[in-house]
Amino acid sequence: MLVGIGLPSSIPGTDARLSLEWARRAETGGFASLGVVDRMRYDSHEPMALLSAVAAATTRIGLVTMVVIGPLRRTQVFAREAATIQRISQGRLTLGLAVGARTDDYDALGQPHVGRGLRLEGQLADLRDHFEDLTPAPHLLVGGGSDISLLRVARFADGYVHGGGPPRSFRRAADRAVTAWVDAGRPGRPKLWAQGYFALGDAATIERGRSYMRDYYAFTGPFADKITEGLLTTPQSIVQFVRGYAEAGCEHLVLLPAVAELDQQDRLAPLVSQ
Repeated sequence: MLVGIGLPSSIPGTDARLSLEWARRAETGGFASLGVVDRMRYDSHEPMALLSAVAAATTRIGLVTMVVIGPLRRTQVFAREAATIQRISQGRLTLGLAVGARTDDYDALGQPHVGRGLRLEGQLADLRDHFEDLTPAPHLLVGGGSDISLLRVARFADGYVHGGGPPRSFRRAADRAVTAWVDAGRPGRPKLWAQGYFALGDAATIERGRSYMRDYYAFTGPFADKITEGLLTTPQSIVQFVRGYAEAGCEHLVLLPAVAELDQQDRLAPLVSQ
């Protein structure tokens, strides 16, 4: 299993220049990819713009959206952005898309929340057409845990990206994704990606990470506390998490930071290279 690291681009107050230094250090630190997440109504950096800069600042490491909210983007513009990143990076981009769970992101752009699933399906099909002349084309991943999301994986994408949780939750979703893939008559197997969150250091650092998690997932109500409990805060928990996902069949795991400090990479790197 390959292990990547997220950029701290969604942590409020993070300087974009830190993300560029983060990217360069991650490449020399042996991580397989750099991931970004997407919010419209939150203090965060725009993921496609940031990946363009990161593509120019690195030479080897993979670039992945974990995920972008597809229906909020005009497909033709989004396809051009992705194609540009793919060319700058010389073929290192993977696009993860989903409908998004936050209605305020749609409200921020005056976009309807209803019907977003159908819009995503049309977008995935259109992206395939736009990428026909790209060699290689970016791989497309679809996120979400519903049956219809997994059907979209089988019909339109190259693989599935899991939103987090313990390895057993990934295994259940991945098994359903593979079943949908086979039922759709697709050859081979879908690519299987996943993510988790981490914060390493002293008690104050870990509490800052937990505070960020509670704020970022506040839209889920009381469930935000359960998500926050899943934050990986010890070397042992990270080693067990990585091993569990590998045993569950994950091919590529991206660990997203909850604290925007470069020493987080230094703490994480030896744990995931074991």
